[in-house]
Amino acid sequence: MEPIRQLALNIPATTKPRVVIVGAGFGGLNTAQSLPDEKFQVVLFDKHNYHTFQPLLYQVASAALQADAIAGPLRSLFHNRKDFHFRMLRVLSVEPGMKVVNTTAGPLEYDYLIISSGAKTNYFGNENMQKYALPLKTIPNALNFRSQLMQLFEWASLNANPDIEDHLLNIVLVGGGPTGVEMAGALSELRKKVLPKDYPRLDFSKMNIYLLEGLDRLLPPMSAKASARAKKDLEKMGVIIKLGAMVQDYDGETVTLKDGEQIKTYIVIWSAGVTGELTPGIPPEWAERGRLLTDTHCKVIGSNGIFAIGDVALMKTEDYPKGHPGVAQPAIQMGKYIGKNLDAIHNGRTVKPFKYFDKGSLATIGRGKAVADLPGNIFFGGRLAWFIWLFVHVQFLVSFRNKLLVLANWTWNLFTFDKGNRLIIRPYIRKGDERAKAVFAENEVGS
Repeated sequence: MEPIRQLALNIPATTKPRVVIVGAGFGGLNTAQSLPDEKFQVVLFDKHNYHTFQPLLYQVASAALQADAIAGPLRSLFHNRKDFHFRMLRVLSVEPGMKVVNTTAGPLEYDYLIISSGAKTNYFGNENMQKYALPLKTIPNALNFRSQLMQLFEWASLNANPDIEDHLLNIVLVGGGPTGVEMAGALSELRKKVLPKDYPRLDFSKMNIYLLEGLDRLLPPMSAKASARAKKDLEKMGVIIKLGAMVQDYDGETVTLKDGEQIKTYIVIWSAGVTGELTPGIPPEWAERGRLLTDTHCKVIGSNGIFAIGDVALMKTEDYPKGHPGVAQPAIQMGKYIGKNLDAIHNGRTVKPFKYFDKGSLATIGRGKAVADLPGNIFFGGRLAWFIWLFVHVQFLVSFRNKLLVLANWTWNLFTFDKGNRLIIRPYIRKGDERAKAVFAENEVGS
């Protein structure tokens, strides 16, 4: 192979195959960890300098964990690697014919490109929802929600307007998947065990938590047993569940459903849909429904040396005709698969097709409450499922420090019910939210 002369982004020239990875999610991280230095130069691009453990984002949002407990600094994760190069930047476009990635810091040639950019929130064209609702895909999203949530209670303690007293504390969660279910359970526990101590003069019987799902059951990807158990447990916890509820609009103060029902609220989390984070420059015929079509070796169909893994990939197989589920395990397994087999692919050797092993699905509802679908159609609910959920999530955290921080927080919360991260470090003001601006200006919050 001819030496690569390009020195853009301060990455050294190399005679080894250069693998460029876009995105440091579960797929990108596992790909980078699986590629040996002696065979490849690995370049990882991400707009953040840390890996986010997304399954626990809701705990950051609900003040159960601090943000750094679920963030793994990328440079420290790879500090022993001699030919690994991380750059914090945005990828602007790809030129497949030239084998070039264009970034905010300049272009870079590649031999192999791994697109693991994940998914972004899909608002289905609802501009008002995009403007006023809060997504929950990143740590900044989680911190924004936490600030908005805690500000809500501060505003309520200042409120002297009887016209809004009955709905000021309402919270609406749109989407009954794992994010919505877990967030609803966390908010219910916060309402019952924590907030009355912080705000003894507020009437938390007026704090209604709505969980809206457009389909006819919660947790659609999981089993019917898991769905029924989650609904039963959440209703016992006082969560108002509305199935078959399609959201039409949200103006910052009122959620309007397609059947005409209205729910007054100043805070909405939107987790009702995602779409792939496609990179500009990719031919449209390589994608379908916002995801990149791949063969059974994770190679983007029609491309030369481009692979897609995780949420952005659409690999149709007999077992998964609509692609693999958008959870962590497919991305992790695809990342390890690419890392193990890229050398064989580079040298023209035949590799086995990717085979996804479904390890099951988990969702927690609250303390001692969870649902677990395990291989072999085995279902667990309640405390046993909760312990399985705890073990699995700690196991897959990326560093020992993360594991220690999470375990320490969970242990403290278990015995004290004190979620000690209820801090408004930086106020969050929605675009066009004049009410919030006025409150903060009058009280000099954040000055």
